[in-house]
Amino acid sequence: MKRHVLILGAGFAGLELATRLSETLPDAVRITLLDRNDSFQFGFSKLEVMLGRESADGVRMPYRDIAKEGVEFRQETVVGIDPVARRVATDVGVHDADFLIVAMGADYDMAATPGLETGGHEYYTLAGAERLRDALAEFEGGRVLVSVLGQPFKCPPAPFEGSFLLHEHFTRQGIRDAVHMATTFPMQRPVPVTGEVSQMFRDGLAARGIEELPQRLVTSIDPAVRMAHLKTGETMPYDLFVGIPVHRAPDPLAASGLAVDGWVPVDQTNLRTRFPNVYAVGDVSSGPRTVPKAGIFAESAALVVADEIAAEISGEEPPAPYEGWGICYAEFGGGLVSKVEVNFLRGPSPVAARNEPSLAYAAEKAEFAATRRARWFGA
Repeated sequence: MKRHVLILGAGFAGLELATRLSETLPDAVRITLLDRNDSFQFGFSKLEVMLGRESADGVRMPYRDIAKEGVEFRQETVVGIDPVARRVATDVGVHDADFLIVAMGADYDMAATPGLETGGHEYYTLAGAERLRDALAEFEGGRVLVSVLGQPFKCPPAPFEGSFLLHEHFTRQGIRDAVHMATTFPMQRPVPVTGEVSQMFRDGLAARGIEELPQRLVTSIDPAVRMAHLKTGETMPYDLFVGIPVHRAPDPLAASGLAVDGWVPVDQTNLRTRFPNVYAVGDVSSGPRTVPKAGIFAESAALVVADEIAAEISGEEPPAPYEGWGICYAEFGGGLVSKVEVNFLRGPSPVAARNEPSLAYAAEKAEFAATRRARWFGA
């Protein structure tokens, strides 16, 4: 009898895990892939929607297009998880699993920053990117404040990509001289994987005349007077506020016993939780050492979990440990994209190779998206 693998979440981790298992264990497992949404989109595609270069419908990849042997996709919302029994309740029914993989990602807590929902903007959701697109169409100048509102957050370069692309947008609109841009964030420096990588983003901000305000955390905004309030007690006026929302683990995890201090702790060598045959992969997981919440790291973790499950079934040696390896592409505007190759777990500290923005890396990024679309959706 085939073993049942139940995957909660169809992001980078869930899609790659289902695909890998379909390829390597078609006769040994049946796979159920659950997600509350009906489609997938790359995180970076929301920047294109924000700028009006893509429509929301144009960047969605419907899960109904998944056609992998042994994989069944079901659009359901998880309402309860029993990790001991490996039993999951949804708004439709109950699923029992031999192997349970939690890959539900991170949710956004808009209410954690008072004023954001009513008077601010964000581009981490498709709906938010569309609203910001519409606001940009009417914006004629003033103070633009881009703020990271908490840690951890998805995709460390994304707040700065947004700033670079907004600079490009205002320049093309002919109003850049009428716009004062600033970015605040709670870290000591942007994208702090290494000093060299961080400096590339600092140089990018400086070259575009974007004021950099590190170790500043906006705790609320007052839309009536367009004022941001900082943890330090300072205030900053704005005419357009763009926030990277506070992130949190999805609701069912707190009651399940899986989450500790907000996230699901794992053995970072193999992504196992403290419950037998239960794994946590991607943004929802945490460990002794920081691995950023980004799709590429979720994907590489999924490969390890797929091979762990194969080893468990076959009795063979487990795969090499997860290394937190990945390649991150970042938009700098003008069609230029940088590339950072990084390994977070192999050595005592992260190692990263910085590659300056270029058109060649823009082409690589496009190929990165095309290969995954084809691999996961056959298109």
